[in-house]
Amino acid sequence: MLDEHLRIAGRTTSYESIDRMQADFDAYLHHDNHERPHQSRMMDGRTPTQRFDAGKTQRPDLRDVLAEAA
Repeated sequence: MLDEHLRIAGRTTSYESIDRMQADFDAYLHHDNHERPHQSRMMDGRTPTQRFDAGKTQRPDLRDVLAEAA
């Protein structure tokens, strides 16, 4: 994150407060995780959020599991 965002933004933006820097960093993280397709292995052009959502499995309801065991 330091090399990809803060060193670049620090050269082009004059931050007057930590809050402004945090807001800029939050916007960068949102873009990087939700909008920018990644090219790394197994990403297939998806965003990290899309890859994470695709890998989630739905947890069974504990009541159903207990009813089946009974």
